[in-house]
Amino acid sequence: MSPLAAAADQPTLADFGTDVWWIVLIKIVGVFVVLVLLTLFAIVFERKVVARMQQRIGPNRVGPRGYLQSLADGLKLAFKEDIMPALADKPVYFLAPVIATIPAFLAFSVIPLGPVVSIFGRQTPLQLTDAPIGVLVVLACSAMGVYGIVLAGWASGSTYPLLGGLRSAAQMVSYEIAMGLSIVAVFLYAGSMSTSEIVAAQADGNPVSFFGLTFTGPGWFAVLLPVSFVIYVIAVVGETNRAPFDLPEAESELVGGFHTEYSSLKFALFFLAEYINMVTVSALAATLFLGGWRAPWPISIWDGANSGWWPLLWFFLKVVAALFVFIWLRGTLPRLRYDQFMRFGWKVLVPTALVWILAVATMRTIAREADLSTGQVALFVGVPMALLVIAVLLVASRASNRATRIAATKAAAGSIHPTEAEPEVLPPAGPRRRPADRTAPSRAEGGFPIPPMDLAVPPSPRLRSRETVAPDGAVVGTGRRSGAGTQEDVDD
Repeated sequence: MSPLAAAADQPTLADFGTDVWWIVLIKIVGVFVVLVLLTLFAIVFERKVVARMQQRIGPNRVGPRGYLQSLADGLKLAFKEDIMPALADKPVYFLAPVIATIPAFLAFSVIPLGPVVSIFGRQTPLQLTDAPIGVLVVLACSAMGVYGIVLAGWASGSTYPLLGGLRSAAQMVSYEIAMGLSIVAVFLYAGSMSTSEIVAAQADGNPVSFFGLTFTGPGWFAVLLPVSFVIYVIAVVGETNRAPFDLPEAESELVGGFHTEYSSLKFALFFLAEYINMVTVSALAATLFLGGWRAPWPISIWDGANSGWWPLLWFFLKVVAALFVFIWLRGTLPRLRYDQFMRFGWKVLVPTALVWILAVATMRTIAREADLSTGQVALFVGVPMALLVIAVLLVASRASNRATRIAATKAAAGSIHPTEAEPEVLPPAGPRRRPADRTAPSRAEGGFPIPPMDLAVPPSPRLRSRETVAPDGAVVGTGRRSGAGTQEDVDD
């Protein structure tokens, strides 16, 4: 099936770049308004759904049944006092939330919202723009968002925001690799990286022949490429810093993470960027894996379901369903440890995505070169590869659990008493040991890890440190700007 022949009103790359300026302006304003409204909706939706899961009421004061609560929160943030830390790098501190927010808006420019429609008598696709590498535009914009978070953590001049920024740099880069690898199989099936053509490739079901029996299979890539879909879902949760992968803003460890020192509208911009990123990756999931703006079955039986303005409804229903998955995960799963999180990304998601790409490419090449049917390829290629992958996973799992199995065997033989802890050899007394009247074990004794209290934030190149002698003889810096205050001010 040719993707471009899926429907008469299916937009193609030739339909973009020909609109008059006022049509482009309407689309830009429309995308901006849609993203802001979806952010207000997502905040209330999250609070309502989590409240339902936790058997409590949730917001119910502002507006009918509390639906205007997020609007009230936005107005409250706008009128709060804007506080800037004394040691902050002011230009970077100010630009960081802007850098985090602008790419979130730009990424939505290549998302197809519907077919070709008539706006004031002019035919135009319901999409701001498109390109032969449209999906890469979304990936590039999501990669730019990490700069805002990292710079915000560093420019605050504080310890915990710096730790949150460092975590975010490693986390977003790691999981963006897994997200990029997860959609390679989609490119192989669709034959294009254009978002509008990927939607067209899922328009009709694929003909499947299984040893002489021919029937129409599903067209959604979420069904044809289930491994890619699962990896994408997990990767975007980590890439958007959402629970249970919200390590850069873990309140129990880092106070608030990279935005601890932000308030008022600057904090609101980080809040806006997070939810717009959620909407963007949800819209990209609908585009790449769930048929885009096309109606799901059985609504697709209706001839007018995929024409006019109706596809807007199907598209946003899919986006809301994806947002519900984000909220569902937040309300049910506990936060991972950072080492577990990074190990899962590099040792599970990335290798699995690479093996899956190899499998998909092999099956499609054999089907084309050997002229085999889909059923024959699945039986002679897919099944052996699946068995091989399962065997490798079983061997790896058994090897990783070897120490646990040996301990269990010894315990069953009576050599180890599981209920009695072995005596621990305490480290010698030193500065890292807690006092004798402590209520919790120290870090050396296996207690909860605490961040180092002597961590120093890298100084800003715009700050000229003034050195002074502390009472214990150590040389410290005041962090004052040039010409700011006297020695008496420092002593005060």
